[in-house]
Amino acid sequence: MDSRQLKYPGYMVFCTIVACIGSFSQGWTIGSPNIPGDATHNCANGYAYVNSSFLPDCLPMNSLLWGFSVSSFCIGGLLASLFGNYPLTRMGRKKTLVVNNIGWVVGAILIAFSTNPAMFTIGRIFCGISCGLGALATTTYVGEISTIQGRGAMGSMNQLLVVIGILLSNLIGLPLANVPLWRLNYALVAVPAIVQALLMSMCVESPRYLVSQNRLQEAKIVLQKLRPNADVSLEFQEIVAGQRGEQYSEVPTDSKAGNNELAPLQQGTEKSISQEFGAEESAEIGVSPHEKSHEAMSIIQLFKHRVVRIITFTVIFLHCTQQLSAINGVMYYSTTIFLSAYDAQTSMYMAIGTSGLNLVCTLIQVALIDRVGRRFLLILSQAGACLFCITLVIGGYFVINELLVASVFLFVASFAIGLGPIPWMITSELSPTYAASSMGAIATCANWSMNFLIGLVFPTLMDSLNSFAFIIFGCILFVSTIITILFVPETKGKPIEQVFAEYDKKYGGSKQ
Repeated sequence: MDSRQLKYPGYMVFCTIVACIGSFSQGWTIGSPNIPGDATHNCANGYAYVNSSFLPDCLPMNSLLWGFSVSSFCIGGLLASLFGNYPLTRMGRKKTLVVNNIGWVVGAILIAFSTNPAMFTIGRIFCGISCGLGALATTTYVGEISTIQGRGAMGSMNQLLVVIGILLSNLIGLPLANVPLWRLNYALVAVPAIVQALLMSMCVESPRYLVSQNRLQEAKIVLQKLRPNADVSLEFQEIVAGQRGEQYSEVPTDSKAGNNELAPLQQGTEKSISQEFGAEESAEIGVSPHEKSHEAMSIIQLFKHRVVRIITFTVIFLHCTQQLSAINGVMYYSTTIFLSAYDAQTSMYMAIGTSGLNLVCTLIQVALIDRVGRRFLLILSQAGACLFCITLVIGGYFVINELLVASVFLFVASFAIGLGPIPWMITSELSPTYAASSMGAIATCANWSMNFLIGLVFPTLMDSLNSFAFIIFGCILFVSTIITILFVPETKGKPIEQVFAEYDKKYGGSKQ
């Protein structure tokens, strides 16, 4: 059986889930301050050592300082995205995922034993560094090990684990929202970090990364382990050709991979990407030792090649749209909305219900994405979010609490089925291997930059414009929907090399 026909081989799914444990840690980092926030910075005894002889009851902060401390993890995420391509290229995807957990462990210790707001903030920044680098490494690794037929669902696991992390942090935060247990709430992020660091030893390196490092025999062995009981010859040849930047040669996925069927593809790829193998060794893996692999692109080089430049702008656009949809603003505004219609206790459970809905819709998206495709879900997601921005404005202007509450839930649902997971997933589907690290880094940088920007300006917009602030985000979503319809391609069921070849044919790869 051709490996390109496989969907969910067990070992590949295992490696994907282990890689996405970091996404769970990211979700925990995001959600952990939500429920025990008051106990953390606004408790009765303040800096007094009442419940502990060596730690203050809480860390008194005004609203501005608390907001900065909580959102400071975005600074860490932004910093990590700026240098994230270096460890991915030098250390590899697997080792980066292991080392990345150090930030969560250090951050957990600093926050759990913090005696002042500065220590708490530094801990959040360390956690943010792991969030930023982890988001880049996870999506790259999962995209490179996934089968062509199952890549959508596997790529969505990243966002699914983020959502689960947020929801569980809220649920577990309920009994921990007191002095001194709030410290334990933040420290728990170290648990999944340690678990991932241990389990990654059971996972393989990305075969695409190994090919990019000229480790061909190891790459084919790893690919075979990820595709058990299947013939990986054609898929491996496609990876080799794509890494060299050769023109994509399509071979039907229902081929039996016999010698006659391999010949046309091999004729186009019978140049080696390595000089370290002899002719006999290279023959075993389908290439011969004459030509080196395409060197990894730097961030600057992404903008020098016309096709890669267009793909880079597409990826940046999707990541900026994800954050400029103001999903984090809506989640923040939801607290005010719920309090306007319900008491404090009910509002807290409504907020948790929002996270639960986010999880349900993300699960629906996982089930649908390899059936209906990325484009359809992206367009539906953006159009729906645009519509519910409008209903938020109407509900706010006419003070219709029921409409406001419904709009929050429906906005979150719209976001979850497309804008939440797809920008991260499609980045690896659009990036040729030699550009994946740098393109992922600049995409992550754009995402965290917009995340931080929205965190800074949204409260001011709400104070000045109230619900009319959502007119701005509705307009952004309307424009982004049109751009997606016109310029974002469908990647469902296509090898990365085929997607790049289609861009090359449309925009002219020889032009600079």
